[in-house]
Amino acid sequence: MHDDHDHHEHHHDHDHGMYEVDPLHYHPPQPDLEDSKLTHHQIMQMAVAELLIEKGVITADELRAQIDFMDSITPARGATLVARAWTDPAFKERLVADSRKAGAEIDMELGPIPILVMENTPTVHNLIVCTLCSCYPKMLLGTPPDWYKSRSYRRRAISEPRKVLAEFGTTLSDDIELRVHDSTADMRYLVLPMRPEGTDGMDEAALARLVTRDCMVGVAVPQS
Repeated sequence: MHDDHDHHEHHHDHDHGMYEVDPLHYHPPQPDLEDSKLTHHQIMQMAVAELLIEKGVITADELRAQIDFMDSITPARGATLVARAWTDPAFKERLVADSRKAGAEIDMELGPIPILVMENTPTVHNLIVCTLCSCYPKMLLGTPPDWYKSRSYRRRAISEPRKVLAEFGTTLSDDIELRVHDSTADMRYLVLPMRPEGTDGMDEAALARLVTRDCMVGVAVPQS
């Protein structure tokens, strides 16, 4: 029944599209999400979500909307708070005292987990880390970068913070006190950097553009 096969010539020297693509732009196939086993926390997250929907506590649409909102958060939210604090000393005091209430003043929801705002000064510089996992002020900065979640940063930010800062291009003089804040599941931190010199004529929108994610983690300082 396979005699016909012997009379077919199979030529494999014809062109395949992917081989004509510039190697620098070729994207190799990636494993599917289902190729990896679900972690304990992923299973728990799925189970809780299904239970809440089944019990009518939330709807699938509400859950999806919240996920979309979380995915849309960028460091621009945190930068908005910093820029307002730079231009309004009274707001800065309220922000440092209670970030949730201060955020509510400008219709910004900061979520249920307290976020402590640590102000940099000419004599004090603050740095944020989470030594146990990757707790992070996501409501203000979005998804944490990979380096923040790495074991190297989590360990070295505590053991040799000045060296870590230097690797980010931030060198502190010996007379500046460096305070490292370890985030937890119940408490997050945000650095309020100092306003750069030469920005007196800038409005809030322009100032916010100077504030990067790294500035609000403490590994960098704003540049005018």
